[in-house]
Amino acid sequence: MWKKGIKKRNKKTAVLLAAAILAGSFTGMVNDADAVAYSSKQTGTWLWDTTQIKSAPDKIFEFAEAQGINAIYLQINRDVQIPYYKEFIRKASAEGIEVQILDGRPSWGLTESREGLRSFIEWIEKYQAQAEENEKFAGIHVDIEPHVLAEWKTNRDSVVAQWQSNVEYLTSEADRLGLKITADIPFWLDNYTVPGGEMKISSWMIRKFDAVTVMAYRDTANAIYNAAASELEEAALLGKEVSIAVETNRSNEGDFITFYEEGCEYMLAELQILDQKASKHDSYIGISVHDFANWSNLVNR
Repeated sequence: MWKKGIKKRNKKTAVLLAAAILAGSFTGMVNDADAVAYSSKQTGTWLWDTTQIKSAPDKIFEFAEAQGINAIYLQINRDVQIPYYKEFIRKASAEGIEVQILDGRPSWGLTESREGLRSFIEWIEKYQAQAEENEKFAGIHVDIEPHVLAEWKTNRDSVVAQWQSNVEYLTSEADRLGLKITADIPFWLDNYTVPGGEMKISSWMIRKFDAVTVMAYRDTANAIYNAAASELEEAALLGKEVSIAVETNRSNEGDFITFYEEGCEYMLAELQILDQKASKHDSYIGISVHDFANWSNLVNR
């Protein structure tokens, strides 16, 4: 894995390695670094601690450059003043990085939380109206995951129906605002069907959103690809987009969930293989690494 002592010395190589992974051109050590081009595919990450755009924006951009990141899912934080968002997105735009506004919580799967969704949309609409073109969010990104609610086990059909209703609201509002909307979904969602029907929940979600980020949290390329394959295939048929997400945070669900144990070099090698496998699908737009903080920690170990 990359150690602190070599990270700065090999910063350019790190950029090119990350780009080569998503370009499908990494075959080991890059001998002629200048010959490797950046990929047009998306390399995204979640930035949950929004205060960093105020306290440490340069560190964010340095890390983004080093890892080839060109999409940041930035969580809304109303305690961070609007000028900080504008400045951050303006700098990100100049660096070729798109910023999507992020929020969500399990309770957003219930209709009783509709007011929270309305507040989220209202904040976005007001922000977009006062921002210059290079200060605007490129899209909306939601992470809802109602499967962690107790009600999922006791009355799943009711939860799913409420989740569908809230998704209808969110996608309708995103369309009204002219913003692409992406949702995080677990890879196993295709094990369940919508209430009163035979359609898989994952299929329904793919149809409603412009794109989905499939949380295929495994630590080998084959396992990750197999977890996301059905969503990639279906999205391609529907003309929708899929980003495949991997995890870097420590997990108590087993050592096969995350790259936390193996480190960055191993992760890069597996993501290169994953990219080659997934690129045959027209729906595939790239890889998302969860999340900024833990990915940074992994690199700095």
